[in-house]
Amino acid sequence: MNADLRYALELADAADALTLPRFRAADLRVDTKADLSPVTDADRAVERMVRERVARDRPGEGVLGEEEGDDGGIVRWIVDPIDGTRNFSRGIPVWASLLALERDGLVVCGVASAPALGHRWWASRGAGAFRDGDRLAVSRIGTVEEATVSFSRSGFGDPRLLDLVRRAWHVQPFSDFWAHLLVAEGALEISVEHEMSTWDNAALQVIVEEAGGRFTDLHGETRIDGGSAVSTNALLHDEVIALLSAPS
Repeated sequence: MNADLRYALELADAADALTLPRFRAADLRVDTKADLSPVTDADRAVERMVRERVARDRPGEGVLGEEEGDDGGIVRWIVDPIDGTRNFSRGIPVWASLLALERDGLVVCGVASAPALGHRWWASRGAGAFRDGDRLAVSRIGTVEEATVSFSRSGFGDPRLLDLVRRAWHVQPFSDFWAHLLVAEGALEISVEHEMSTWDNAALQVIVEEAGGRFTDLHGETRIDGGSAVSTNALLHDEVIALLSAPS
């Protein structure tokens, strides 16, 4: 395990120590941001912790976080302190802290830690993807008609998405980060999100790719800042992008 991934896992340990005691806490504070999304005291505490630790331990490296913005720089840690804050705030255990390191525009490692589910996923470039120490691999299903698809409510108004899911063998929406990680595990073949931010995508991209899958935006561009996300087992990716890009 390289030093970057080891440090990312240490940050995930520290994040879990902050989030898990606040999950279902009677005094959890939930505020509403300008975009009407919720933010809790745990979200803020995790991002503040990451910023303070990176400044102390990794001088010269920046942080891009959902709550406090972007320090800039060619090396930066990208953090979503709690992906699935709505779930977290309602006592639903499907949420995770997402941490990734980007160097010169490439995400080199990532961790998704979901302590309420009892699972953690991680990956680093060239070293594979893992869940709880077990190596991950995407499925080998080669047709949409045999595939299981997940999508979020952000795509409800897209008739092309509905055409895709009608063709699929099974459709099962999963929340936030989890659907893309299930692609990495081989449990799903396709996950589509019409609205995703850089901090949502960074850790998921490297984990899906190191498991043998593909992770792009809705236009098929391999990027984390495209505002959307499509992850597949790679065999279906070009067809899925073509379907989602077809004239509606």
